[in-house]
Amino acid sequence: MHPSIAASAGVFVAALCAFMAIGAALPVLPGYVRGPLHSGDVSVGIVVGAFALTSVFCRPIAGRQADVRGRRVVLVCGALAMTVGGLLYLLAWNVPSLVLARLAVGAGEGSVYTAGATWAVDLAPEDRRGLALGLFGLAVWGGLSLGPVAGELLRSSVGYDSVWALTAAFPLAGAVLASRLPEPPATDGAREPSPLALLPRAAHRPGAALALANIGYAALAGFVVLHLQARHISGGASVFTAFAVAVFASRLVLSRVPDRAGARPTAAAAGLFEALGLSVIALAHSLAVALVGAVVVGVGFSMLFPALALMVVGEVGDDRRGSAMGAFTAFFDIGVGLGGPLAGATASLAGYPAVFALAAVAAMGTAVLSLAPGRSRERATAAA
Repeated sequence: MHPSIAASAGVFVAALCAFMAIGAALPVLPGYVRGPLHSGDVSVGIVVGAFALTSVFCRPIAGRQADVRGRRVVLVCGALAMTVGGLLYLLAWNVPSLVLARLAVGAGEGSVYTAGATWAVDLAPEDRRGLALGLFGLAVWGGLSLGPVAGELLRSSVGYDSVWALTAAFPLAGAVLASRLPEPPATDGAREPSPLALLPRAAHRPGAALALANIGYAALAGFVVLHLQARHISGGASVFTAFAVAVFASRLVLSRVPDRAGARPTAAAAGLFEALGLSVIALAHSLAVALVGAVVVGVGFSMLFPALALMVVGEVGDDRRGSAMGAFTAFFDIGVGLGGPLAGATASLAGYPAVFALAAVAAMGTAVLSLAPGRSRERATAAA
């Protein structure tokens, strides 16, 4: 196997291990908080949400360190931080200690995601960077899809401790694998930090577009079931499943589109697809129509991240790529973090259809931002 292909596969598997650990905890944490820890719904929300706090702050820092120290060491340290989080799950005896575990996992996830995505781009030829980003995203979605199944099976058959052991063992395996992968030549050795590399301007506009798109993700995750129930439609959970399957399948089938059609046209079209699908869900009066809308949203959403990320890496030099990706991916958490409360406020004031109408407008904003002209690599490098 060609060395770069083998290294790319190794980065994929390492990320898959890390995100399977994250996914395994997702369906188990609420029951653990309400059961063994004897706490309520507010505590569930705090425990689940704590993850994003360290993730959003650590992504730019991880990107910066990936440029200075190399991709491998950041990914390995991130995976080890997730391993520590898994061990803290095992030791947690109350809600604050469980929150501490979630903070450790969030910090590790931000590092693994940022370093892994940057590493994947480093290993790809310039005309296949969109493909590399799309395939790396499959590791994330694959882990978040397979992890919950493994976690729930372990909880029901063995117990909570077996789930926490898995959340420690899988990232550790990813760290061991990543430590044996070759560092991309362009990132060998330390570099002098540049003044504003932590938040390079090249990531601002694509990041804002990503944050707007994630309002739709928050709307689907939090309100699609309630929206359909209010219209006396059962099976709402299958709508989110259809969305996830569409994202995964589209990444496989359409992964070369950003490279061939161009990052900006692809991102704009993806935003319009998402807006269309969200509008269909807002108007749906049957499960079949809602499922069609979810598939359309999934197709659009699947292309957004690789296309927008390709815009970012195309505007910075190789030595700023990690910083740019770290700042860009932080907008993912910002969009979800702000989108949830915004969708909740909209639902309480105007009803569930308005949630999806608002998300559709936000997705149209993504399309507009995607078409805005960018800067040359030289100007971006000078300003970063």
